[in-house]
Amino acid sequence: MSANLTTMRRLDVEDFLFHEAELLDNWKLPEWTQLYTQDAHYEIAPLSADDPLAADPDKSIFIVADDHERLHLRANRLMNKSAHCEYPHSKTRHLISNVRVCEDGQNLRAKANFVTYRTKGGHTASYMGEAHYLLQPEGDGFKIKHKRCVLDLDTLHDQGRLTIIL
Repeated sequence: MSANLTTMRRLDVEDFLFHEAELLDNWKLPEWTQLYTQDAHYEIAPLSADDPLAADPDKSIFIVADDHERLHLRANRLMNKSAHCEYPHSKTRHLISNVRVCEDGQNLRAKANFVTYRTKGGHTASYMGEAHYLLQPEGDGFKIKHKRCVLDLDTLHDQGRLTIIL
């Protein structure tokens, strides 16, 4: 792929990731779930994993390990008033930076640094780390086949429960 085409592809991926962040910040979780393929996985790796990218959710306890169906259930539950941990909704801000993209057959792999701020009840928590995506081109955009968040945290003690989507 030429340098110009690679740059254009990275800009397209950045726009897609910024769109994902905007949906999450605006609590448009049903629309956010539509960004995922039917065989998608959304994961937050365990903090204690020696190699969080190689960790297997079938053999390790992940913070989150959702397939497509569980992803929809999680989003629907968080939108429901009975989800007391997120009603009223937290204020969040998802920041994305240092996006890198490479080809993987017909798909693209993307890696991005992130910081997600969550404010609720007079307390602000920050979640920082690296997000790894497997993106499937679709039409003029992408669908997420796999997203794994690797938190750069030793513990979630200061943050409290992780009740938002990173």
